Amino acid sequence: MIRSALVEFGANRPGFAWQDPELDAMSKTYDASGCVYFVAVEGTNLLGGAGIGPLRGVEATCELQKMYLAPSARGKGVGWRLMGSLLEQARVMGYRWIYLETLSGMVAAQQLYRAWGFLQMEHPLGQTGHGGCDCWFLKSLHGAGGLERRD
Repeated sequence: MIRSALVEFGANRPGFAWQDPELDAMSKTYDASGCVYFVAVEGTNLLGGAGIGPLRGVEATCELQKMYLAPSARGKGVGWRLMGSLLEQARVMGYRWIYLETLSGMVAAQQLYRAWGFLQMEHPLGQTGHGGCDCWFLKSLHGAGGLERRD
C-alpha cells in the first residue's frame, strides 16, 4: 500500500521513502526503542498506517513516518484517528516535538497536519534521507493545538 501511494503521488524515485530499506521489514524497524507503527484495518482490509521514530540529529524530536492511506480510506477520519494515536504515543515516549516531511502535491495530508496544529517550516530538520520532499512541518507535543477536529 505504501509503495502504491508513493507511485500515485510521483514519489517512486530516489529522495523519497520509496528507497527506504525498512519498507521490506516494517515490523523489525518499528520494534526499535523510540519507534511505533500503527495500522488501521477494517475487517481484513488494510486502510492505512503511520509511525514515529527518532529524528536523527535533533534532540527530543520524533519524525512522523510512512503515513499513507488507501484511496478508499481517505476523507473518512482514518488519518485523523491515526494521528491522534501517534501524537499521544509520542508524548508518552517523552518526545517534545514531532516533525514531518511531505510533498506540496499532498494537499489533503497537509490539511490534516495543519488541523492538528503542525506549523509549516521553511527548511528541513535532521537527517531523514528524504531530500526529495519540499514541505516540512513541526509541532510541539506540549501544546493544545489540534485537540478539536477542524475539517
